[in-house]
Amino acid sequence: MKYLKFILPFFILAGILAYFSLFIVSFTQSAVVTQLGKPVRTIHEPGLYVRIPFIQEVFYFDRRLLTFDGSTFDMLTRDKKTIVVDNYVQWRITDPLKFMTSVRNEEGARRRIGDLIYAEARREIGSFDFIDVINFHRMEIMRNITQSADEKARPLGIEIVDMRVKRADLPTENERAVFERMSTERAKIATQYRSEGEEAAARIRADSDRQKTIILAEAYREQEELRGEGDAIAAKLYAEALERNPEFYRFMRELDLYRDALKENSTIILNENSDFFRTLMDKR
Repeated sequence: MKYLKFILPFFILAGILAYFSLFIVSFTQSAVVTQLGKPVRTIHEPGLYVRIPFIQEVFYFDRRLLTFDGSTFDMLTRDKKTIVVDNYVQWRITDPLKFMTSVRNEEGARRRIGDLIYAEARREIGSFDFIDVINFHRMEIMRNITQSADEKARPLGIEIVDMRVKRADLPTENERAVFERMSTERAKIATQYRSEGEEAAARIRADSDRQKTIILAEAYREQEELRGEGDAIAAKLYAEALERNPEFYRFMRELDLYRDALKENSTIILNENSDFFRTLMDKR
């Protein structure tokens, strides 16, 4: 018991000394050790470390990817349109010593990053027209802002990994006027397209009618040529038949007359002395 009275205070003193002398850096952290306010050591690897108690102080910094929502700000495009930009930034601490001596902590880092993003966004957006900012060159603009801001943030021990525009719109008071103007422009373009379409359709119809007239004229000409050739052939055949057998030719012509004159349920009055009547009586 006598020795315990001396050993117990020793262990208590050793525990207190160890508590203030030892510190742990986790795998998600880096640390800077200062002595009397001046940085003396930077720690990047996780593990158990020793410091001089009451003289040295340890500052921890997060090594993970950090995100914060930037402030919403108004920008002026190249064509003098005001645009409201809302953004967020992803960043990380790459050099804890530079970070601590320049911005001190994450709150100071967010303010500096916000200033950098604002300056680079104003310069970049100001070099594009409004329609390019919201549609055609949005990804290019965000990439350029990220690269430019990252270059300026490196001396602060900060890497800006990405900057994204969540919203890029007109101010509320300007939206209606712009939408009406866009609607008018679209209606004008639609009218122009319809007019061009109707003009093209009229040209197509006119060309079709012309082709139709040409085709019908060609067909009629060919028809008349064929009819003339047929009549010539028929006349030639009749002439040849007349030369070979006049009686048979006359008989055939009479049959043609019968065919044309006598229709179904027809009533005719004939002179009994006519050749037509005698032939008809003979056939009966």
